[in-house]
Amino acid sequence: MKQLIVAAVCALFALSSAHAQQGEAKKGAPAAEKKAAQPKKEPSEAQKKQQARMQDCNVKAEGKAGDERKKFMSSCLKGETSSGKEPTAAQKKQQDRMRDCNAKAEGKSGDERKKFMSSCLKG
Repeated sequence: MKQLIVAAVCALFALSSAHAQQGEAKKGAPAAEKKAAQPKKEPSEAQKKQQARMQDCNVKAEGKAGDERKKFMSSCLKGETSSGKEPTAAQKKQQDRMRDCNAKAEGKSGDERKKFMSSCLKG
């Protein structure tokens, strides 16, 4: 008798879960049909640029893994180089001036070099 009751309860449970799954499938069907009926939207110019940047950064990140890859991808997608941000035009000009003054100061040392570098970089 107990076995018969247990079998009946199991059968009712199986039927109710199958019925619930069918109901969920029916509810999701109209939404899926609506999405399929809508034409696919073209990405904007900004989205296209971002996708291209993402592809480029993915190629450059090859061989990196874990935190190193995450850090690289983050900086790459922001447009930063591996050593930081690209220098501005003013920074590049200053770097060129430093390079020239350094070359001219060769052979000088101590206070003489400091004075020369100071005057060279101001001028």
